[in-house]
Amino acid sequence: MNTPFDWPTYIRLMEQLLNVPLDNARRAELEIQLARIAAMAQPLMAFTLPHRQEGAGEYRL
Repeated sequence: MNTPFDWPTYIRLMEQLLNVPLDNARRAELEIQLARIAAMAQPLMAFTLPHRQEGAGEYRL
């Protein structure tokens, strides 16, 4: 099930969390850009890894 992400709420929460106020025009443009990035990442996120394969290596010193 693929439900649409609530970008306006996310942007407002990040504004508050990061203390970076945006005007409405910037919020609208940021929503467009985030939606584009999410669409580009979707095929990669849909790729299933074989069982027991880790997504990233762990490096220790």
